[in-house]
Amino acid sequence: QYTSGICTIAQAAALKAMDLCPENSEEIQNMLKAFRGRRDMLYKLLNEIPGVRANMPAGAFYMFPDVKSYYGKTDGQTVINGSNDLCMYLLYNAHVACVSGDAFGNDDCIRLSYATSEDKLREAMRRIKEALAKLH
Repeated sequence: QYTSGICTIAQAAALKAMDLCPENSEEIQNMLKAFRGRRDMLYKLLNEIPGVRANMPAGAFYMFPDVKSYYGKTDGQTVINGSNDLCMYLLYNAHVACVSGDAFGNDDCIRLSYATSEDKLREAMRRIKEALAKLH
């Protein structure tokens, strides 16, 4: 996984897009509103899951909740020893893809994107909550 740096082609494209679509355009404002709504919804849903502590991000479209309360727990087959184990557990048991926090310097957390529909986010949170409830 590549987590930092951006290619020069993408940088040039971003500059051109900013020139063509000023910050106060209706399209940009609609996108900002949609992402804020998804962020707020995901923040609320994550904080309703016992043992998960989410903070409110100020930028991008990712949540980085603390999930360390699940470390050392098991479903009888899998023991969760860190963020990578938890991400794999959620992938196989909840069918939700996450990125381990150790890829970003904090193994206590996982990374979730909210760059998708509210319906898909609600379903993902339902599945995550259900899978985590099976750990003891």
